[in-house]
Amino acid sequence: MPPKAKITKKMILDAAFEIVRDQGNEALSIRAIADKLNCSTQPVMYNFTTIEDVRRETYKLADEYHTSYIMPKGDKGYDPLLELGMNYIKFGRDEKNLFRFLFQTNSFAGLNVSDLMADPEGMDMIRMVSGGFGCSEHEAREAFFDLFVAAHGIASLLANNAMEYEEETFRRVLENTYSNLLDR
Repeated sequence: MPPKAKITKKMILDAAFEIVRDQGNEALSIRAIADKLNCSTQPVMYNFTTIEDVRRETYKLADEYHTSYIMPKGDKGYDPLLELGMNYIKFGRDEKNLFRFLFQTNSFAGLNVSDLMADPEGMDMIRMVSGGFGCSEHEAREAFFDLFVAAHGIASLLANNAMEYEEETFRRVLENTYSNLLDR
């Protein structure tokens, strides 16, 4: 008889990611992961003590996926900051469950604007804006945050099925927000 396949931590996290992506955060459980991997709950519990441990690690995986999804790809004719905002909105449209998992499950509880802006990936964008527009880092931080708030609001509406996707309208909103920021 061949030995049973070993269930690895990566396999568990990949299964958890897919569950959250397909069914939402509420569907994530030890049993759901075991069912997805066609195994008992024992291998899952061996690698993770609680479902909260799985959720924390799955959140990191989802955050990495989100970051790669929204980062500007260098499409011709688009400003990187505007492209970032539009990609963020598209993430809300295309990955509703992941968006809600990342941004609507109290993950930001206790954080303030400075905490969000201190994120290394955010700082890279702030430096890019500052250099590209010849403005101070403080001005770039304000521009980035204002654009983020506008994009996040639209993406939240899309992720919660409260609005239909209208690319030109959303692009115009971001361009107007952006334009107002540069006119300061």
